[in-house]
Amino acid sequence: MKNYPAAYQIPPDFKYAVDREFYNTVSKSALSRPPVLSEVVPVRTGYAWEVKQGQVFRIVAPEGPQVGDLNIWYRHDPRERLWASRTRQLEGAHVSTFNRLWSTLPFMRPLVTITGDSLNDYGVDAYGGRIHDLLGTRCDPYINKLLSGEEFDHHCHSNLTRAVLPYGLTEFDVHDVLNVFQVTGLNHEDRYFMEASPARPGDYLEFFAEVDLLCAISTCPGGDLSLPMWGDEAGSTLSVCRPLKVEIYDTDPACLKGWTPPVRSDYRGQHGLREDRSGVNR
Repeated sequence: MKNYPAAYQIPPDFKYAVDREFYNTVSKSALSRPPVLSEVVPVRTGYAWEVKQGQVFRIVAPEGPQVGDLNIWYRHDPRERLWASRTRQLEGAHVSTFNRLWSTLPFMRPLVTITGDSLNDYGVDAYGGRIHDLLGTRCDPYINKLLSGEEFDHHCHSNLTRAVLPYGLTEFDVHDVLNVFQVTGLNHEDRYFMEASPARPGDYLEFFAEVDLLCAISTCPGGDLSLPMWGDEAGSTLSVCRPLKVEIYDTDPACLKGWTPPVRSDYRGQHGLREDRSGVNR
């Protein structure tokens, strides 16, 4: 099959071009310090946490393979949140070190930059699968009821919903996720597939907070996805569920000297409308 060029081409003078030396320095600085937060997230639960602009945080698989569904919001306005589909177009359907996760319209800026990935050598497997997925979305009780006829309250959508309730958010704020440690792709029928997670004890995905954040993660009830969740062979996946861990690190302020945080888009927002003297938009 021939390769076709990407539709979204990043210009050479792109204002958000990634300075790899800067992010490497930031990561080394942060990880030289003890974490300011280290929280284990039990199986089939959700957890939400705040990250300050300039901090580094990690999602860790402390006991081995386990998928985590990650949501991200701008802390001061949850209407600005991770936009998975635009991130797929700008960065790729699977992300790793030096990729960014972008926010929704009308804000359109990077929320985080990935600064470390212990699985960045996974590549493309024999089925075309890649790791850290933006192709799919969270499992939810609504599709589960449609496919199985059963009620189950601990899907990732539900876990994330419970996690963000203390922050004044609801399930309407839960959005398409980054599936951390999850291997996915499209099969020959152009349908989404999921493989077993290859995460080993201690594997991590690490992020630099470009702005103040609220994050939430679900320890997926499918565990490491080595067992089917739907279909004739589906059964309990509890035996392959493991916890995840969230760590936050402060960065040496000296490392951030000269760094310019991203700002929301400066598009005027007219959308082709103009106002005449009567005050009517035309």
